Amino acid sequence: MRLKIRRLDSTIPLPGYGTDEAGGFDLASAHDLTLRPREIALVRTGLVIEVPSGHCLAIFARSSTPLKRGLIVANGVGVIDPDYNGPADEVMVQVLNITDKPVAVRRGDRLAQGIILPAPRVRWQEVTELA
Repeated sequence: MRLKIRRLDSTIPLPGYGTDEAGGFDLASAHDLTLRPREIALVRTGLVIEVPSGHCLAIFARSSTPLKRGLIVANGVGVIDPDYNGPADEVMVQVLNITDKPVAVRRGDRLAQGIILPAPRVRWQEVTELA
């Protein structure tokens, strides 16, 4: 699958896969910030990604992020829809500091991973019973 991507800063690397068998591509911070204990913040990636129609970009925590950094993806899984791809629609990762101490995030720190998933449209059929 080929996706269109726009870097808001030409020095930001494109997302990559950690290994040949990795399920998701890494999303990294485009800026430095420090999160206070229990604080939620949006971390900029510096990327605008065109998600194909009928799909979504799911943003998951990297498995090492909670243990090593004390951060989790605050909304569980972030979902980027195909219509979020305007010139300023930067992909951001919502993170929560779950520790009792400040956590520093530096530009280039890989915090989450993205996976393009099919997102079929559902039509509802209401019934009085389910088999």
